[in-house]
Amino acid sequence: MALLDTIKKAGAAAYASGNPTAVLVGKVVGISPLEVNVDQRFTLPEDFLIVPESLTRYELELPELGKLLIRSGLESGDTVLLLRVQGGQQYVVLDKVVRR
Repeated sequence: MALLDTIKKAGAAAYASGNPTAVLVGKVVGISPLEVNVDQRFTLPEDFLIVPESLTRYELELPELGKLLIRSGLESGDTVLLLRVQGGQQYVVLDKVVRR
């Protein structure tokens, strides 16, 4: 069985190398925990998502003013641009998509 498993892994790696990355569009459907629906085909849970700091909520506490919102972060309903990492096990949330 070890030889068969090795052949399967080699085949899967060869297939994945032909399709190293993909750019996808998704919609945030949940915040806590974070969930992103991709092309109405599948939903990615938080464990599969890599979210940069620039897309996280950031508030600053100022004694004179109280809480000051610096970044709102991702919100339910936001459209996001995703980059699939080779192998398809993780997706980087590149940015929010803004339509004007």
